[in-house]
Amino acid sequence: MEPAIDPNGGIHRTFGLLRLLASAGGAGLRLKDIADAAGLPRPTTHRMLASLIAEGMVQRDPGAKHYRLGLDLFVLAARAGNPMNLRELCRPALLRLTGSLGETIFPLGRSGLDAVCIDGTNGPRPIRSFTGDIGGSVMLGVGQGSMAILAHLTAGEQDEVIRYNLPRMRDYAGFDEGFLRAEIARVRGLGYSDGAQGLIPGMAGLGAPIFTPDGRAVAALSVGTTTDRMTPERNGVIASILLNEARLIGSQLNPFDPTLRRAGAAMEMTGRAG
Repeated sequence: MEPAIDPNGGIHRTFGLLRLLASAGGAGLRLKDIADAAGLPRPTTHRMLASLIAEGMVQRDPGAKHYRLGLDLFVLAARAGNPMNLRELCRPALLRLTGSLGETIFPLGRSGLDAVCIDGTNGPRPIRSFTGDIGGSVMLGVGQGSMAILAHLTAGEQDEVIRYNLPRMRDYAGFDEGFLRAEIARVRGLGYSDGAQGLIPGMAGLGAPIFTPDGRAVAALSVGTTTDRMTPERNGVIASILLNEARLIGSQLNPFDPTLRRAGAAMEMTGRAG
């Protein structure tokens, strides 16, 4: 009895090679390593890689003779995923949260060293915030939403933000490097930013980070309310609801979206959606 022939075998093997190269990162892999890992003869592997190079999906380093993913693959990836931008993805969550919690909700998108308010829904109580209104910005580390983002950046990114933002924070009493790093560690351990920093009298809030599917903190959902409403019991309930909504939004983001990778992206998103 002849073995069954898989008409899609070539496609499966091709994607297997791409996944191998993806797992290798920027260092790439040699032909021998790719063939051994894929369980394919070297001549077959070489032909497949040559075809992928011709299509721009793979590139070869002539000096080191290593293969890695090509730029055209990333161009395709950038065009994939949900066509909606961050503001559009957040909008249903804002409506649900304000409806269920009776609080003011606003999403913040990272813009370099700052966070920008890209939308908002108002609760019944007047709230003052650091950003002021849609399109307003606040430096990362000031306020619950921006702290939620800062606390979940890489250590290198945090160092850069602290180095540049700390001198800008001199108007805020008590903001020194020790306090900032301690708060970053606390919030990262907790998973969200809570409480009142005392910077706006009578105001309190809570911020939950929004991650891309590949794990980058690019935004946050933030609740703005009064200090009397942020009891420890209510904090836990709000945090759980906010984190669930943030996870839902993050799962729909395209990690290759260039607007999530460069400074000023949140402002651009606000302008396009307005």
